[in-house]
Amino acid sequence: MKRVGLIGLGEMGMGMARNLLAAGFPLTGLDLREERVTMLEGAGGAVADSPAALGRASDVVVLMPFDADQLLDVLQGADGLLAGMRPGGTVIVCATVGPAAMRRAAKSLEAKGLRWLDCPVSGGRRFAEAGALGLFAAGLAADLEAQRDVLAAIGDHTLRVGVQAGQGQALKLASLLFYAVTSVGLMEALSLARRAEVPDAALREVFGSGEGDDGADHFRELADHVLARRFSGTDNQVRYTAKDLDLCLQLGRETGAPLRVTGAAFELVRAAAERFPDEDKQSVMVLLEDL
Repeated sequence: MKRVGLIGLGEMGMGMARNLLAAGFPLTGLDLREERVTMLEGAGGAVADSPAALGRASDVVVLMPFDADQLLDVLQGADGLLAGMRPGGTVIVCATVGPAAMRRAAKSLEAKGLRWLDCPVSGGRRFAEAGALGLFAAGLAADLEAQRDVLAAIGDHTLRVGVQAGQGQALKLASLLFYAVTSVGLMEALSLARRAEVPDAALREVFGSGEGDDGADHFRELADHVLARRFSGTDNQVRYTAKDLDLCLQLGRETGAPLRVTGAAFELVRAAAERFPDEDKQSVMVLLEDL
């Protein structure tokens, strides 16, 4: 059984550690916080006193640092992972650190004869504890296949993105952007409706767990239109979207609801409507590409 190391025992890292142990992997962990190290020992894992020591004890290392700075710190220095891990080992970067940091890490790893996977995970603590994370994996096909057993212990779906370092990170950031902006947009919508005295029961019917429209289907369909370059004939003309957003902003001014995301969206939609008056709202994509 291959020996696995895991650096970063936070809310998600600890769940990943428990699932790796449950899958039968000998696991060595490391974290800056003593209480997290104690939790790992209680779960049956071993503890290293430095990244270098963890590297010496591992064939595969999973990295879950907080950010890009921590990732690079873990790799470098006399006690860094690169100083201890033997050539031929594999480092799997599961944290969201950005494409630039991932490319730097991959270059450093390759220089030491180590393999890498750019594999940020999607999902929160609940998914980590259940071993049900999603993984966006970039790297050589052979390296990915060699670590399928490790990845299967921490996630239930691995999407191969490509071969270049940073591609997994870029897709993860794009998905984060989508959920963050749509989340703020949802909260602006709820704020606007409540200020206009719409009852919460009606809001739950449309936006919550009621029987309203399936927004997920709408976004999937919109993404398909954009990727297929279908900018007209899909029954959602951009001039209507511009008109509707203008009405939203008017109501926001009347009720005092701050609609910052809506205002930014309106500027783009209005510009697209002026340039492509007979096309559909996905024509905003052409405007973004030109900008």
